[in-house]
Amino acid sequence: MVPLSQMNIKEVEIELYNDPSPRMLAACQNDPRQGVRRLAERLIKHQQAQVQEDARVQGLLIEEKKLWQKGFLLIAGIDEAGRGPLAGPVVAAACILPTRFMLPGLNDSKALTESKREKLFSQIQTQAIDYAIGSAEPAEIDVLNILQATKLAMKRAVEGLTVRPHYLLIDALTLPAVNLLQLPLVRGDQLSASIAAASILAKVTRDRLMVELDALYPEYTFSKNKGYGTSEHMKVLRRLGPCPLHRKSFAPVKEGLSAL
Repeated sequence: MVPLSQMNIKEVEIELYNDPSPRMLAACQNDPRQGVRRLAERLIKHQQAQVQEDARVQGLLIEEKKLWQKGFLLIAGIDEAGRGPLAGPVVAAACILPTRFMLPGLNDSKALTESKREKLFSQIQTQAIDYAIGSAEPAEIDVLNILQATKLAMKRAVEGLTVRPHYLLIDALTLPAVNLLQLPLVRGDQLSASIAAASILAKVTRDRLMVELDALYPEYTFSKNKGYGTSEHMKVLRRLGPCPLHRKSFAPVKEGLSAL
């Protein structure tokens, strides 16, 4: 290897990237050039952040590890997206992760940016043992109520799996209609990696669907509000009334109907 003193800072950066060993780090920390020392400091901070991130993700596997130790190796996390909006379906996902995966940044979908969700969405699809999506349409929500429609969407997601799970970890709910062992976890998308992965699959799937549905009813700007009752959405709802995608059993939509 060329002596460190004979390398320019860019060459040192490349070498440090290829060989981030303690020996190389120490050499950079003791280099008389401030730029080289800063490279070492930056790498150390990155390594520390990586250790913290690995520990955080491992903390999301506490429930899974308990079940794995009991022999339940195929654990499906279940979560939904879209219980609160005034329009569009409620979408659920079921996701079975392997015991080892690489999903840096995995978290509750609500805590992530759209770009981070999109990136993790693809990574989860690639790494998951199996996953499936289920949904319940606005008309079903109106007939059943949102809670029962959410459970129906979750049931459909579980039934869509090609690999039968040994156990279900579900965000806050139980599914009596599903004949599988299950555990509801309040704030499960913050406590379980499997549920967090399902939350991302459900959220991204529903957001993409609402963008597609925007073309059918552009006045409501569903691509922007995703069906939630934003001030702009409410103004259009009061002016035009609901469209077929609206949940007519929801109070703000009922008010829009009565105003016509």
